[in-house]
Amino acid sequence: MEPVNTDVSAESGGAAAAAADGGPGNGDASGTADLRTATLGTVQLAVEELWPESLAEDWDEVGLVAGHTDAEVHRIMFAVDPTAEVIEEAIDFGAELLITHHPLLLKGVTSVAANTAKGKAVHRLIESGTALMTVHTNGDSAVGGVSDVLADALGLQNVTPLTPAANGLPEEGIGRVGDLEEVLTLGDFAARVFGILPSVAGGVRVSGDRAGLVRRVAVCGGAGDSLFGEVRASNADVYLTADLRHHPASEAREAAVNDRPYLIDVSHFASEWLWLPAAAEALGNVLTDQGHDVEIRVSTTNSDPWDFILTPGGD
Repeated sequence: MEPVNTDVSAESGGAAAAAADGGPGNGDASGTADLRTATLGTVQLAVEELWPESLAEDWDEVGLVAGHTDAEVHRIMFAVDPTAEVIEEAIDFGAELLITHHPLLLKGVTSVAANTAKGKAVHRLIESGTALMTVHTNGDSAVGGVSDVLADALGLQNVTPLTPAANGLPEEGIGRVGDLEEVLTLGDFAARVFGILPSVAGGVRVSGDRAGLVRRVAVCGGAGDSLFGEVRASNADVYLTADLRHHPASEAREAAVNDRPYLIDVSHFASEWLWLPAAAEALGNVLTDQGHDVEIRVSTTNSDPWDFILTPGGD
């Protein structure tokens, strides 16, 4: 499927809906307070409540990248990547804030001159009055994060982290492992994976016996080839992640016990896009509960870097 636009507006319920109906949200005799305009600082606090920066990996760069904390925020867009196309989509939407999963400036830079790709992005954001915020590995680790959403979409039960967070709750951490309600063949499970993800050129790659049976499933949204030890320790029948390179995948298959874990390799973008609607809804709920009127949209831009693929027997 293609990424689907999802609006999660604070106007859809609570005080805003009452205000639209002439109800308590008007600040009438009921005593209900008027809706308040959110600021970037307000949204920053809400984001911290949902996806604490303390959950980010040591190497990561998360949080506010550009913007004044006292600036008003009426519209927010969520996206996987802060690409030029995504930034233009946010500007066209009128978003004062773009929240992306991937950082724009993960590695140190010495210049943001507009004749470089990243510098041009920074200039476009600032000149258009669009703030940028990153929720990366803190969004992976938190409850309701990337891998939680992926596990839920696959119907996993009794879900626990593959790697518990050093500074979080027992249910927080990188990756998830859980059980399917019923045993499936690897082929049928791979078809389920294919069916829940956005359409991308690379599709879904599978290593293992198509007729092999799976029930215990480990997942890690994004690149997860550093977690093979944890996957084996979890006794997973299959491991779903993205960006599996030749040598780690080959070595994992060589080290498999009774041919397990099988491997399913998907698009990095696709595995993380699923989190965006859930994240937008979660942030919208927090802001609504605080009495703020903010419209939130999920980007429809497919930022997977690959455009087409040739396969044996294909066109």
